[in-house]
Amino acid sequence: MRFSTKTDVEFDEFSRACDLVEDYFDDLIDDVALHAPISRRQLVAVLARAQLSGRGLGPEALREEGELTYQSNDESLFWLDGMFWARLRRRHNLSPDEGRAAREVHRRIIEAIDGDVGYYNRERDPFVLIERRHPTA
Repeated sequence: MRFSTKTDVEFDEFSRACDLVEDYFDDLIDDVALHAPISRRQLVAVLARAQLSGRGLGPEALREEGELTYQSNDESLFWLDGMFWARLRRRHNLSPDEGRAAREVHRRIIEAIDGDVGYYNRERDPFVLIERRHPTA
């Protein structure tokens, strides 16, 4: 399966990433999709692409691009300075609405875990790298 203009991934890997983001982000996907001009399925696919891209970079490269604000066994929360979402939109030919909706899901998770995020610069990109590999049963 063509993942982006430069990357191929196996369909089952993408499918597992979709399952992982659905399990991790849960009702937040529905909350954001309800108010965004994209479908739930589109949002899940964009979130899965973001996870695969984030994993491709790895935690160390993500730390170099910004600031790690929280880490647990399940996730690492970042504020990135390197235009992560803009690069993802270009690489995967995503619409601005798809990018905004996915970015909003990540911002809300960081806000829920890290508290009020009014201190952050709006130009920084929120990103949650899900560390667990498989959805919980």
